[in-house]
Amino acid sequence: MTGWGGWMMQIQITGGRLVDPGHFDGIADIFIKDGKIAAIVEKGQTDEQDRASNIQQPGTRIFDASGKIVTPGLIDMHVHLREPGFEYKETIESGCRAAARGGFSTVCCMPNTNPVNDCRQVTEYILEKAAEINLVRVLPVAAISKGIAGKTLCEYEGLKQAGAVAVSDDGNPVMNSRLMRSALVGAKNLGLPAISHCEDINLAAGGAMNEGVVSKKLGIQGVPGVSESIMVLRDIALCELTGAAVHVAHVSTASSVRAIRDAKARGVQVTAETAPHYFTLTEDAVGKCGSYAKMNPPLGTESDRMAICAGLADGTIDAIATDHAPHSTEEKAFGLAEAPNGIIGLETSVSLSLKLVKEGVLSLTRLVEKMSTNPAGILGLECGLRIGRPADITIVDPDLSYTVDAADFQSLSRNTPFNGWQLRGKPILTMVGGRIVYESHNK
Repeated sequence: MTGWGGWMMQIQITGGRLVDPGHFDGIADIFIKDGKIAAIVEKGQTDEQDRASNIQQPGTRIFDASGKIVTPGLIDMHVHLREPGFEYKETIESGCRAAARGGFSTVCCMPNTNPVNDCRQVTEYILEKAAEINLVRVLPVAAISKGIAGKTLCEYEGLKQAGAVAVSDDGNPVMNSRLMRSALVGAKNLGLPAISHCEDINLAAGGAMNEGVVSKKLGIQGVPGVSESIMVLRDIALCELTGAAVHVAHVSTASSVRAIRDAKARGVQVTAETAPHYFTLTEDAVGKCGSYAKMNPPLGTESDRMAICAGLADGTIDAIATDHAPHSTEEKAFGLAEAPNGIIGLETSVSLSLKLVKEGVLSLTRLVEKMSTNPAGILGLECGLRIGRPADITIVDPDLSYTVDAADFQSLSRNTPFNGWQLRGKPILTMVGGRIVYESHNK
C-alpha cells in the first residue's frame, strides 16, 4: 500500500541514520517546519533536544526512522518523461509518480520529446505541467541543437531564462565537432552544463547489442564499444581546447572509464554518470530478456561492468542516473533489431544501487554522493540536510526485501529486465519541500 501526498505538515523524523556527505553521518532527529529543516539534533544532545522540541506544534507528525537511512532528496539527472508528444509511453505525471516512489525528489528530463525541447515554449510547458502535478521537482534539459539534429545550435540564453538547467542532444550524438565546440563554449558562458551523448553513429549503425562473442552467437549485428569511447575522447579534447566542461552521459565501457580517468588526472573539466544496468547486467542479459535488455549504449562485457564499478569506486564516475526510457509493450515486441532502445529505471534504481554497498564497491556515504550531492553539484543545485534549507528528504529501509513487479509500477511502461528479481533495500518515503509526496505503508 502506498500513500501520495501534496500537503505540508510539521514533521519530526526520529532515530534515523542521517547521511549527508561531507557534512554529517550519524543517528539524529530532524525537525521540519513550514517546508524547511528547522533543527537537526544528534543522538545524545539532550539540551538541543529540549530546544528543538519547542519547534513542535500540536499535530506534529512523528516518523520513526529507526534502522532507516535518511538522505538528502535523491536527484536523477537523466530521465525521459516523454511528454510532450509520446504520452502513451509516459507522462510528466506518471513519471513524477515513478520518481517519487523511487525516492527521487528531483529529476532532469531530456529534450527528445515531440516537439523537441529546443525553444522556451516547450521548456515553459514542461515546468507548468510539473507545477500543476506538484509532486517532485522537474528540471528541463534543453537541446544542444535545433530538433536535436546536430546542425544548428539552439538559443541557450532564452532556454535558460525559461528554466532549462542544462543542454543535451541525448538520444543523438553531436557528430559535428565544430558545432560541439561552439556548444561547449556557449553553454559555459551561460553557466549551463553540457551533457554529451557519446556515440559515433557511423560505427554504431545497424547494431542492436554489444559487438562480441554473444552477438556472434545470437547472430545479431553488434555495436563496437569504441563507438562510445571515441566520442568520449573527442569531447575531452574539446574540453581541453575550450576550457569548457562536459558531462558524459550513460558511460558503459572500460575504455570510456579509462579515458575519463586519465582526463581527470590532467585536470580536464569532465564529469560522468552511469546507470544501474551498466553495473548490474552484461550483454548476456540480451539472450535472456531480448529487447527488454536493449539499450543505447548497449550492455557490455563483464570486464566493462567491472570497470564501471571501479570507476564509481575511485571517483572517475561522479553520478548514478537511471536513463529512465519508457516504451510501450507493443514497441518492445517488435524484435531485437527493430525495438527501440531503453529501459525504465526510476523504481528500481535505489535497490540496485544499494547492491554496490552490500558488495563493498561503495560506502553508503559515497553512494549518496553519486545519487544526490554530486548530481546537485554538477547542475549547480542546492542540496543537503541543513537547517533553513527546503526539506527535500529520502528515507530508505535498507533491510526491506521485495520482488520486483513491473505490473505494480507507477510508470506507464513495463520495459524492465529486472521484473521478478529479488531485491533488498527500498525507499519508503520521499519528501519535497516538506511535503510527503510518497510513503510506503509496507514498512
